[in-house]
Amino acid sequence: MAAPSAGGSWLAETGLLLTDLYQLSMLQAYAEQGMAAPAAFEFFVRKLPAGRDYLVAAGLEQVVEMALGARFSEDELAWLADGGGFEAGFLDTLASLRFDGDVHAMPEGTVFFPDEPILRVVAPLPMAQLLETRIVNLLHFESLIATKAARMAQAAQGRTLIDFGLRRAHGVEAGLLAARASYIGGFTGTATVPAAKLWDIPIFGTMAHSFILAHDDESAAFEAFARSQPGNVVLLIDTYDTERGAEKVVALAPKLAADGIHIRGVRLDSGDLCEHAKAVRAILDHGGLEEVSVFASGGLDETAIADLLRAGAPIDGFGVGTSLTTSEDAPALDCAYKLQEYAGSPKRKRSEGKATWPGRKQVWRRFDGDGRMAGDVLTLEDAEAPQGTPLLAPVVRAGKRLAPPPSLAETRQYCAEQLSRLPAVSPYPVEVSQALADLAAKLDEEQATA
Repeated sequence: MAAPSAGGSWLAETGLLLTDLYQLSMLQAYAEQGMAAPAAFEFFVRKLPAGRDYLVAAGLEQVVEMALGARFSEDELAWLADGGGFEAGFLDTLASLRFDGDVHAMPEGTVFFPDEPILRVVAPLPMAQLLETRIVNLLHFESLIATKAARMAQAAQGRTLIDFGLRRAHGVEAGLLAARASYIGGFTGTATVPAAKLWDIPIFGTMAHSFILAHDDESAAFEAFARSQPGNVVLLIDTYDTERGAEKVVALAPKLAADGIHIRGVRLDSGDLCEHAKAVRAILDHGGLEEVSVFASGGLDETAIADLLRAGAPIDGFGVGTSLTTSEDAPALDCAYKLQEYAGSPKRKRSEGKATWPGRKQVWRRFDGDGRMAGDVLTLEDAEAPQGTPLLAPVVRAGKRLAPPPSLAETRQYCAEQLSRLPAVSPYPVEVSQALADLAAKLDEEQATA
């Protein structure tokens, strides 16, 4: 059979085949043994990356959409039959696989910490197992990027933040999901066009150096762009000489204003952004363009943004690309989706450095008198409730959504509220309840004597 098309549509057309081979191998073995009892799997992060004090949950909506629509297409089953090495009877069972289980999760935008499950899937073992690869793929990436974006939003102190990262993202899907996750984390919008169409994320754009270079005269390039885009006049002024570019903007402004066109901003993309911003701001103000904003881009991350503002750079907004969509300083999370219960019996992995807490769990969060997070308790779902607010809530029951998802704007606002309640101390205290510790010890003892 021919290989799948390399086109971007292939991801949308590929359903349950988008997995690791060992998932299918295990499913055939499960089928041969008649193992299809309910299983509970949970997704969690084992530890925080260096430089991180918290994480932001994101990707739940993509997981739910994937799970509820999960099925093997006829083409996928035919491909597996041609050369997959699987039994025909097993492939017949794959054709009827549908998700009819339950999903509990923390709402997207929730701040979470190590060992805390942000999602639990309960479904017949084969289906719950098969979803693992894609669930980890989605929750890992979007949570990674939402966290990076939240850090930048904190550094920017309310200033405009635009995602410029599609071209440096690790693939098209990564670029699109980064736009979504960064909006949850606090970015103002994105330059990625389909993200506006898919999720109604505000879209922004300026101009490239190539537009300036294609014209013989910089001022002529500015004017041509302004007249073509009269409602979005943000001019890139550092192609040749930044300060001279600002002076040309001042000279052009009255001519444009006479025709009802107003310059919204100028963009700096190179050099010492702090010094250039100060010089450009002075030139604009002296020329009567106090309302024109200064926007900066070029190799920025949360540290650079914080440093610029600490140094008094008069910058009104930032465009961030590579460091956002790759989470450059911490490009991966030590995360897992593990079996915690099967056929009503709790399960505990004991591998060195990778032991898990068994059973279906809940996270309870306490707040102090100022409304800040004061500590979490990780306990069994059915244990006596400690003081606090439960974070995991039902999202899907018996394969059906319990309620429509919140809008992305609502999720973004919820995330901002979460970030405003971050604790003042680090590391954040996450306590394991006595009930959970006792269950883990009991399973360890049983395993030792088995």
